[in-house]
Amino acid sequence: MPRPTTAQLAYGSCTVILSTLAMLLLSQASSGVAIAVIAVSALALGLLVAMTVPLPKKPPAATTASAAEQRVAVTHAAEQRVPAPREAASLPVPVSAGSEPARGPAGP
Repeated sequence: MPRPTTAQLAYGSCTVILSTLAMLLLSQASSGVAIAVIAVSALALGLLVAMTVPLPKKPPAATTASAAEQRVAVTHAAEQRVPAPREAASLPVPVSAGSEPARGPAGP
């Protein structure tokens, strides 16, 4: 479960405090049961307000991460490429690939 944002905490807390004060002043409750009912209803109202605050949108970093993953996948696929048999046959053979030993400098 994600943590509540600052806006959710602020709106929820203000709702609880202000609704508790308003209900206590308007109802002029004096018994303990009435005050408990007002307190619980104010908490429920504060929770409802906090949960209905829109969540922030996801940052565009998620798009950047997927682009980076795509680059890694393309690079990995290029490293895995094996030449086809006809490509290997058409490659030139280096001259020094013979079995003849290398000759040293000509002497007098």
